[in-house]
Amino acid sequence: MPNLGRRERLLLADLLEGVGPDAPTLCEGWRTADLAAHVVVRERRPDAAGGILIKPLAARLARVQAEFTAKPYEELVEAIRVGPPAYSPFRLPGAEDAGNTVEFFVHGEDVRRAQADWSPRVLDAELSEFLWKRLGGTARLNGRKLPVGLVLRRPDGQTAVARKGAPVVTVTGEPGELLLFMMGRQSDAHVELDGDEDAVAQVKDAKLGL
Repeated sequence: MPNLGRRERLLLADLLEGVGPDAPTLCEGWRTADLAAHVVVRERRPDAAGGILIKPLAARLARVQAEFTAKPYEELVEAIRVGPPAYSPFRLPGAEDAGNTVEFFVHGEDVRRAQADWSPRVLDAELSEFLWKRLGGTARLNGRKLPVGLVLRRPDGQTAVARKGAPVVTVTGEPGELLLFMMGRQSDAHVELDGDEDAVAQVKDAKLGL
């Protein structure tokens, strides 16, 4: 059985292949060719990928990503499907699950949900539990600048605190939907928000994610 990271990798590659290089995505300003280039650069150009997090390296990342976007789309999709080269940190034992499951799940939904005829994906229990376990740290990191408190709740009542504070907004949904919400896809996540009207509006409009 493939691990979760490998499975999400293959699903993302299939989605990208199916819609072609010029399809929309949920990533502002990116078509599918841009998203595919981002994934490949992240795994194959560590000298540039640091620009994702480190602002002084952002210009270099932009140049390298533009070079990759100009490559044949089929090559990019195949590079995603095959996986990182031997020198990539993502080839270390356990790195596929730990470093890529969330990344590829979110980008898969970036492709899926941007299409006019998209339909929801039903997640199995294994993936849902993995995403839930990863959600707490992601939520605290991405929610740290929120001006209000934020609690994430599964339908079964389990909760995770994204940010302490008052007033409190509670976001209820399945783990995958909560993760998408906390990764900045608020308007595309299937969740319910409860709380003070102004606080809810601030959470909906907040810049979450990287």
